[in-house]
Amino acid sequence: MSVRRLADDAFQPHGFAFTDENAAWAQATIRKYPSERQQSAVIPLLMRAQDQEGWVTKAAIEHVADMLEMPLIRVLEVATFYTQFQLKPVGTRAHIQVCGTTPCMLRGAEDLKAVCRSKIHAEPFHRNDAGTLSWEEVECLGACVNAPMVMIFHDAYEDLTPERLEEIIDEFEAGRGGDVKTGPQNGRHESVPIGGLTTLKGDYDDLVADQKSQGGPANGAPSQGSGAGQAISTPPSKAGRPDTAAAETNPTIAAPGKAGDASVAQGAEKEESDTLVAEAGPGAGQTGGAREGATGEADRDAVEANQVSADTPGADASTKGNLAAKEGAAEAAVVQDARRPDDVPAVQERKAGSADLTGRDQVSPGEPEGLREHTSDTSPGPGNADHFASKAEPEAAPAQVGDKPSDLLDAPQGDKDDLKKIKGVGPVIEAKLNGLGVFHFWQIAKWRETELIWVDDYLNFRGRAVREGWIEQAKVLATPSSSGSGER
Repeated sequence: MSVRRLADDAFQPHGFAFTDENAAWAQATIRKYPSERQQSAVIPLLMRAQDQEGWVTKAAIEHVADMLEMPLIRVLEVATFYTQFQLKPVGTRAHIQVCGTTPCMLRGAEDLKAVCRSKIHAEPFHRNDAGTLSWEEVECLGACVNAPMVMIFHDAYEDLTPERLEEIIDEFEAGRGGDVKTGPQNGRHESVPIGGLTTLKGDYDDLVADQKSQGGPANGAPSQGSGAGQAISTPPSKAGRPDTAAAETNPTIAAPGKAGDASVAQGAEKEESDTLVAEAGPGAGQTGGAREGATGEADRDAVEANQVSADTPGADASTKGNLAAKEGAAEAAVVQDARRPDDVPAVQERKAGSADLTGRDQVSPGEPEGLREHTSDTSPGPGNADHFASKAEPEAAPAQVGDKPSDLLDAPQGDKDDLKKIKGVGPVIEAKLNGLGVFHFWQIAKWRETELIWVDDYLNFRGRAVREGWIEQAKVLATPSSSGSGER
């Protein structure tokens, strides 16, 4: 599998937020899962973000991780593993996925890729000069009988020729992609044969009518009479059974293993056959000739190899053999959890800045690896509010921690504002701001930049609050009613 990386920071937007419609859809999707399993919504939420933006951005991954209260690395693992997620910008009007698997390749997929190279870009995952078109080669899209085919966003276009694909690309480039007919492009209906049906073309009306006119049964069955009181030639219990009057089934013919008297009843014949088989010796008339019972093979192997275990019933010092010695040596070599052998050297002090994260270079040569009592992996891992490191983010000076806001409240003044309206604030961040004492837009709108820096550092946002302009957003969102009596 090829390595999949996120797009360069130069292409990454500063933030992401679902539209109102998509945000409502996302919340409804999350509620479909039990409360302890709501992180399972990560794939549909990422797909919704891709449908909205055209591709999956860093900010979208952060936003989904924040909504689901997932460690950022877990969402990143999903986005980079599944190839359905586009990690770089794609064409704004069409991103064409050309199926290159064997059926499509045999039916002309190489010609379709040549069209994409000539009309879009010479390399996949690159946009044309206008940024409106892009393409890639993908694995099977599941319509092999309609090969070759392409997928444009969520729609399939099948039974393509190079000329037809050029026409489709031109339509999308002109902004008329919605007018292009999806599915087969050669006139066929779905996946039926191109020339129409060759079997099951009619019904059985003529056959049924013909049978009724002749008064005979269906499917050529022998006549069983057609009127009340007439005798039925074949008893119902025998109907449909094969004819047993053939010479091969004649019970009087001789055959190997049969009883000599052909007139013997079938039950007696079976008993006589079983007797003949038993007299013939092992394996005759049987499958495999296996016998039940102990073979003594294990005992013979133990005697031959002198490998008698200490667990063998009746084993003593004279019969244990060399396996018992090996067992004793293995047991003596095991380091018990409750004791530490006196002859094992103490663990050396770990060297600062060692490049060997396993610590093997810090252990004495004679010390078992299981006795190491130190580890370099002591951090609890990333939290829910972790963030991508970006080259575009300025490095915060150690002394620049800002000033704690002075307008923090113990409780909201009236109805608290919906802080999630601020770009970059989700349910989790809103809860943290409320816990800090921030409930209203007017509070944020009156912050100085140093106070915003302090809040950004408190949330471990690494500059996001400053870059996304929380103060400016809050000034726009603040209303006269929210900035009245509560103003400081």
